[in-house]
Amino acid sequence: MAALQDAYYQMPVITRSYMTACFFTTLACQLEVIAPLNLYFNWKQVVEDGQFWRMLTNFLYFGNFGIDYLFHMFFLVRYCRALEEGSFRGRSGDFFWMLLLGSMMMMLIAVLLPWLNVMFLGASLTFMMVYIWGRRNPSVAMSFLGLFSFTAGYLPWVLLGFSLLLGHNIQADLIGIACGHVYYFLEDVYPTVMADGGMGGPRMLAAPAIVTRIFDGPVNDPNYVAPPPGQRAGGFQWGQGRQLGGEE
Repeated sequence: MAALQDAYYQMPVITRSYMTACFFTTLACQLEVIAPLNLYFNWKQVVEDGQFWRMLTNFLYFGNFGIDYLFHMFFLVRYCRALEEGSFRGRSGDFFWMLLLGSMMMMLIAVLLPWLNVMFLGASLTFMMVYIWGRRNPSVAMSFLGLFSFTAGYLPWVLLGFSLLLGHNIQADLIGIACGHVYYFLEDVYPTVMADGGMGGPRMLAAPAIVTRIFDGPVNDPNYVAPPPGQRAGGFQWGQGRQLGGEE
C-alpha cells in the first residue's frame, strides 16, 4: 500500500488530478450514484438545459471497471505523465492549456459533425497526447508485443491499427490524431524558424498569463538531472521487444 501511495504522489499534479477524476467518476457510475447518460457530451442539453458539466464529464468516463478501462488508464497516465515530465516540464500552465485547447477542438468537432456520434471524448484526448508525444520524440525505439519494432513517430498509427484489429470504433482515435496534429503544427512547426524546418510565424498557442500564474512552478530547476533512458517516464515492455516508450 505504501508503494502504491508513493507512486501516486510521485505523479505530476495534472496527471494525478486527471487520473483521480476519472477513477472517481467511474466508481460513481459503477455504484450507480450517477448514470453515464448524465455525463456524455450533448451540445443541445448543454445549451438548452444548462448542463454545462457535460463539457467536463465526457472526458472523465471510459466505461466501467474492466480490461478496457485499465487499457485506457494505462495510456492516459503513461503519456500524460511523459508529456508533463518531459517537453512540458516546468510549464504546467502550457500543458493545461494544451489539454483545454484540445478538449475544445474535440467538442467543436462533435458539434459540427454530429453523425460521428462520439459521446465520450476521453479516448480522443488520450490519443492526442500519444500523437504529440510521438511527434516530439520521433526517434525513440519501440516494440509492439515483441513482434516488430518501430519508432515513436509511428506509435499513433500502430495503436490505430491495433484498434482496427480488435474491431473497435476508431472515430475517437482519429479525432485525437487530428486535434493533436493541429496543436503540433501551430505550436512546434509554425513558430519555428525556417532554418530549423519551421515557418517562422508567431507563437499562437502560448498559455494566458493567468493560467501560467496558477499552474507554473520554477521555469528552470538547476537541480534537475534527466534520468537515464531505461528509467524515463512511460517505459513499458510489450512482450520481448525493446522498451515501449521513454523520453529522449
